[in-house]
Amino acid sequence: MPRECVVVRDRVSLAATQTGEGTRVVVLLHGLTATRRYVVMGSSVLERSGHRVIAYDARGHGRSMPAPSSGDYTYEQLAGDLEAVLDAAEIDRAVLAGASMGAQTIAAFALRAPERVAGIMLITPAFDPDRTPPATELARWDALADGLRHGGVEGFVAAYGTPRASPAVRETIIRVIRQRLAEHEHPLAVADALQTVPRSRPFESFAQLCELEVPAIVVASGDDADPEHPFEVARRYAEAIPGARLLTEEPGASPLAWQGSRLSHLIAELS
Repeated sequence: MPRECVVVRDRVSLAATQTGEGTRVVVLLHGLTATRRYVVMGSSVLERSGHRVIAYDARGHGRSMPAPSSGDYTYEQLAGDLEAVLDAAEIDRAVLAGASMGAQTIAAFALRAPERVAGIMLITPAFDPDRTPPATELARWDALADGLRHGGVEGFVAAYGTPRASPAVRETIIRVIRQRLAEHEHPLAVADALQTVPRSRPFESFAQLCELEVPAIVVASGDDADPEHPFEVARRYAEAIPGARLLTEEPGASPLAWQGSRLSHLIAELS
């Protein structure tokens, strides 16, 4: 049965769940505007294969409490929260798997505490250290935050507009956005994160990723289905991390990042 727990760090209470038993530990980290449900999408493959799995809502997301200040959603703070989760569970080393913001949090943490990382899966990383986000891109994040603050879920959806993805998956994307946003107890905190996270840097160069000498998988999505997480960026992560495997979906299939059972089997290979 799932075991609910709360981890407190710097006045922020993080809601977490532990499932499964065993010495092989996996920690799951979700993306911006998501919750702990949206990494392996409810798959129980890891627990059935003898893993202890910890998933938690990032600060301000899901059932976790908001940060003390609207700007306290940087990758430094997110990596500190991951460390606090490991400490509270008395875990020395774990396999870390995360999507988007979660992937970048893992990279930041692994660079500062490599001794605590047994393996990593970076799912659709989007941060490119060689690129400075243009003002128009940051303005879009601000518009999404304002939409959520003043109009709730539908305000966010209106600000998001028509997804840039292929027509075949647009309806699915909007449906998932509504589902994800409806799970947050503190939507104003999510709005704060929407403005802070895209302006934060988890690391300074792709060259730094050469220091990550652990088993690694990078999951990329095709640009037709997920243009906001460019395939080329994921490829550069895989090239920079020694021995990393770059995986993506088969032609015509749904994005591998959406296939929770398949992701879980791959995560198990890292432990």
